[in-house]
Amino acid sequence: MKKIYFVCLSLLMTAGLVKVNAQVPISYGVKAELNMSNFFLSDLGEYSSRMKAGPNVGGFMKIDLHENFAIQPELSFFHRASKIKKEGAQNDKFKQWGMQLPVYAIGQTELGNGRFYGGVGPFVGFGFDAKRKIENGEKIDLYKKVDGDKEMKRWDFGFGALLGYEFDNKIQINATYQVGVINQLDRLKDDSKLRSQVVSLGLGYRF
Repeated sequence: MKKIYFVCLSLLMTAGLVKVNAQVPISYGVKAELNMSNFFLSDLGEYSSRMKAGPNVGGFMKIDLHENFAIQPELSFFHRASKIKKEGAQNDKFKQWGMQLPVYAIGQTELGNGRFYGGVGPFVGFGFDAKRKIENGEKIDLYKKVDGDKEMKRWDFGFGALLGYEFDNKIQINATYQVGVINQLDRLKDDSKLRSQVVSLGLGYRF
């Protein structure tokens, strides 16, 4: 947890220091994406996680440190879904609302009538609500404490990769892949592991 707070604080301080330098070009934009998400499961017996679709919406700040290099912090709100499947049993449905802050180090180059770019970087995520709907229709709040423990942790941390193309009219198409490195389980954290995985495709516009 302390590492996550330190990463967030460092990124915000970096963005603030760059912003005060008037010589550094800074632009802003918005994004809308379709995500496909599931989990990597370890030591959970016959359970598996299947991808389902959900939306991402948010914005970004692009800090052009060089014509071929930029830093891009983003803030997005997401709805994610997946199926938790057990051999020989009915599927459980997982749904989660939350937000995340990725920061990408981006390489970019002019290509055709626009600009191709790609980047990598860390992300921090926070879940507002997460529920699992089991076969009898009951919804289990995964963030609710029962006997001092929750089913899932709200915080997530991991790394992502971004590829995209910006046309000369500032419209962007992009694809991202993110994988969590934190075990999302709380109550069963000593025996099993659950890590997030998200693939997204979307459109953006830079002002």
